[in-house]
Amino acid sequence: MNMLVTKGMDEVDKPLDECKRLVVGLGKTGLSCARFLSRNGHPVAVTDSRDLPPALAELNSELPNVAVFVGGFRPEIFAAADQLIVSPGVSLKEPLLQQAAGRNAEIIGDIELFAREAAAPIIVITGSNGKSTVTTLLGVMARQAGINAVMGGNLGEPALDLLDDRVELYLLELSSFQLETTESLYAVAAVVLNISPDHLDRYCSIEEYAATKAKIYRGAEIGVINRDDPMVCAMAGRATEEVGFTLKEPTGSDFGLRQDEQGIWLSKGEEKLMLTSSMKLPGSHNHANALAALALGEAISLPLPGMLDVLRNFAGLPHRTQFITQRLGVDWYNDSKGTNTGATISALYGLNHEGACRTVLIAGGVAKGADFTALRSVVTETTKGVVLIGEATELLEESLAGCAPLYRAETMEEAVKKAAELTTSGDRVLLSPACASFDMFDNYQQRGDAFTDAVKRLAP
Repeated sequence: MNMLVTKGMDEVDKPLDECKRLVVGLGKTGLSCARFLSRNGHPVAVTDSRDLPPALAELNSELPNVAVFVGGFRPEIFAAADQLIVSPGVSLKEPLLQQAAGRNAEIIGDIELFAREAAAPIIVITGSNGKSTVTTLLGVMARQAGINAVMGGNLGEPALDLLDDRVELYLLELSSFQLETTESLYAVAAVVLNISPDHLDRYCSIEEYAATKAKIYRGAEIGVINRDDPMVCAMAGRATEEVGFTLKEPTGSDFGLRQDEQGIWLSKGEEKLMLTSSMKLPGSHNHANALAALALGEAISLPLPGMLDVLRNFAGLPHRTQFITQRLGVDWYNDSKGTNTGATISALYGLNHEGACRTVLIAGGVAKGADFTALRSVVTETTKGVVLIGEATELLEESLAGCAPLYRAETMEEAVKKAAELTTSGDRVLLSPACASFDMFDNYQQRGDAFTDAVKRLAP
């Protein structure tokens, strides 16, 4: 019987060589991998560098016979494994993983396990920003068409937990981290929505980051290409067929925008489909998300009227340019999911359609190696002030000097109060941090909730 092995124990009761599969990382994804492998009769061990990984108690309860090694990575545990299933949060540059690769051990992730098992068609969505919105839009469209579609991956449930013979369509939102260890994923349709600098604390360059994203097009039946993004356009030619989307006038059978005296239309080629003013989703970046969803939906022959109906009624996801409330004529938006500069740029420009320099931006957190000078022009064009929080405050001050008045806040409550002081009727306040949340919060959801609560506590 395998046993729990904790930090400080030098011996185990069972030889390590009986567990040829090692799950590296015990969060939600690692737990799903251990569950899947155990359910299919494969002996497995689990390791995590943390003393108390988040899924430890759940694994011990659900899979008490699985050996768990916590409190640091141990060379003998890695050396005993022929297959290492690596969680997205663990870098492949970890020395023990490099050593395992050097001896030809198989290093994969949960998406690779999923791809080898899934029987139904798969649509894959990735990109720096907009993944969750497009995945959810497409999921609602598919279900409205009567298809038993399930969503997961980087959004919601881990992919392995979705496997079911009754599923007719899998919709996977995937991060670059998940794609690093994936080789056998062949999608019926795939899209890289956009590329902007992100996770440069893990990648040597934006080119390395983009190359990882581009893996989803390999073997795809239809690749959906963002014609406005040069780095995505450079990925063309990998899928069997391709269709594009653009915020300009589309050509051929691409999706895009057309304008007439009535307004701006979502369009396919020459055909006008729906006025963007009929959408509940705010901002031009959501026009791009809508066009991408339409292109993916067309790839699997979803009925167009139903897809347009979804676009008329879908109000968006929490923490993604989410309208919170209006107070004294000021609109408050929660874009806590904006964890990189590209997301913040899109949110600022997207909300800027009703008068320039009417936005107060709240930004800051963990920089992740970001170059914040990319924000200079949009901050100059759209904001009347920026309130800075978190450990990236000084770096943001250096990067944005001279673009707009800059203010510091120690807490989210203080940031919200300062933003309220800077606004008058007709303005808007946007939380779009351009940073990760881990210096002040557990995750972006907690950060967004703290912002929302602080806004609701403002004096009338």
